[in-house]
Amino acid sequence: MFTGLSAFPLTPLNDDRFDEHAYAGLIARLVEAGVDSIGALGSTGSYAYLDREERRQVARAAVRSAGDTPVIVGIGALRTSHVRALAQDAQEAGAAGVLLAPMSYQALTEDDVFGLYEEVTADLSVPLVVYDNPATTRFTFSNELYARVAGLPNVAAIKIPPVPLDPAAAREHVAAIRDVVPDHVVIGVSGDGTAVTGLNAGCQTWFSVVAGTVPEVAVPLCRAALNGDSATAAAASERLRPLWDMFAAHGSLRVVAALAEHLKLAPPHCLPRPILGLASAERERVARLAEDLSLA
Repeated sequence: MFTGLSAFPLTPLNDDRFDEHAYAGLIARLVEAGVDSIGALGSTGSYAYLDREERRQVARAAVRSAGDTPVIVGIGALRTSHVRALAQDAQEAGAAGVLLAPMSYQALTEDDVFGLYEEVTADLSVPLVVYDNPATTRFTFSNELYARVAGLPNVAAIKIPPVPLDPAAAREHVAAIRDVVPDHVVIGVSGDGTAVTGLNAGCQTWFSVVAGTVPEVAVPLCRAALNGDSATAAAASERLRPLWDMFAAHGSLRVVAALAEHLKLAPPHCLPRPILGLASAERERVARLAEDLSLA
């Protein structure tokens, strides 16, 4: 479950309500494409903007629509008690695993973060993915903290931020993490633009934004990288460079939402306010990229 391609779909809203029909359509695409797991309520799924009942609805819809494909449900929240409640909801919904980033308003210390994972994992009956996403949480894990958290029960994987672009530096970075965490803990990479570099550097999973909307372009890329065909994987990723550049310039959430809306996979203005999404000029560029890159 924690190796291969993990696809993270949007949680589309329609008139500020969860659009379960559109969501089920997105999940069906992922299943049909053969992704290895589905990451519901990740950052791409706007989990931080949804209340507990909405998140319960999304988790249940994801599991119901995914069939035999494992679903990993995001449980991040500001308070530990809320995280534990969300973990219980995810487990009751049938999640195969949970994903947890250390959210905060006040800056967190390493002891704060370790305490969060220590309390949450003690109650779990499913595996947990540690989510290190400093771009949104403003908290960066040290390798020492990776080691402490990875030693807790039920920790099965770590989702690390984008690796360095230089292949040698990427290998060194991943090897340093691998050296301090137990062998059973999978190291996966996020950041679609450098995912191939991360997979070639030793990461075992690609936690992917683009795969949550157009999995057809991500599945063969990931398979090639994990099968050792680094040249094919690199060429496929480079072909998508214009999309990666848009991710870097505008944020992957806004871009992939515009793509899903253009492809009629999500209703217009599907992101939670106050996020407005892309301006009209950038939306037109996304539409051109969808045509040029055969993303339909």
